[in-house]
Amino acid sequence: MPELPEVEVVRAGLERHVVGARVVGVDVLHPRPLRRDARGPEGFAAALTGRTIAGARRRGKYLWLPLDDGDALLAHLGMSGQMLVQPGDAVPEKHLRVRLRLEGAADARNLHFVDQRMFGGLSLSEGGAALPAEIAHIARDPLDPDFDEDEFAARVRRRASGIKRQLLDQNLVSGVGNIYADEALWRAGIHGERPGERLTRTQVLALLGHAREVMTDALAQGGTSFDALYVNVNGESGYFDRSLHAYGRADEPCDRCGTAIRRVPFMNRSSYFCPACQPVPRRRRVMTAGTAPLD
Repeated sequence: MPELPEVEVVRAGLERHVVGARVVGVDVLHPRPLRRDARGPEGFAAALTGRTIAGARRRGKYLWLPLDDGDALLAHLGMSGQMLVQPGDAVPEKHLRVRLRLEGAADARNLHFVDQRMFGGLSLSEGGAALPAEIAHIARDPLDPDFDEDEFAARVRRRASGIKRQLLDQNLVSGVGNIYADEALWRAGIHGERPGERLTRTQVLALLGHAREVMTDALAQGGTSFDALYVNVNGESGYFDRSLHAYGRADEPCDRCGTAIRRVPFMNRSSYFCPACQPVPRRRRVMTAGTAPLD
């Protein structure tokens, strides 16, 4: 799934190419991406037609395009969603689901929503130009200037759950997914199963700093592409996968100590870590009457 750097690359591309454009027509080629819009395909198309795109914004992994009437076009890329700016005479992509025909911006053509697996989607958010109500519960991300790192550290340290699970909790911190969680944890030398309550404030803030660094580095390289499912609005892949230290590198030597990177199952996905640099935390032993804690 695209994470914060990939979604931010797409947002920046939309800002360059479609802001100021007027939607003159909407073609819905498959209804599934509009499943969260109660208007249905025809109502969605009618509500969007005639509107002018006033901006391109993001919170976590969600994108939205504020419109001139105060509403917003809300988008989530899911596992394989792409938003592509294409010439009006472009051959439709095999998995094109929704096409917005645009006019009026200096470089605007058509905006295609392409989604092979169709886990992503589009919807129109009434009054959502500033922040769609549908995503108001999602936390700010580490690159947001208003992100409250002190509150983040305090909340992490009150929880017994593993730190990687917390990094993936979009109500705690948004935009961090499996790839960048593993990379930030590798940089910090912390195992993902280490309970938040067993981290110091200094460790949590250092980990947050590493998350910011790794996502900033990924942004500079256009995001991470393991296949053709993630591309920017021009159809170009990112190159940060060549700079990964942990994720996807099972059995390869750690760039820091040479120990083989280990892969383990994690929440229907995988975690990658160095067993030497990121030692597995010891389990706390349950105390019984007449015994002393051993940890």
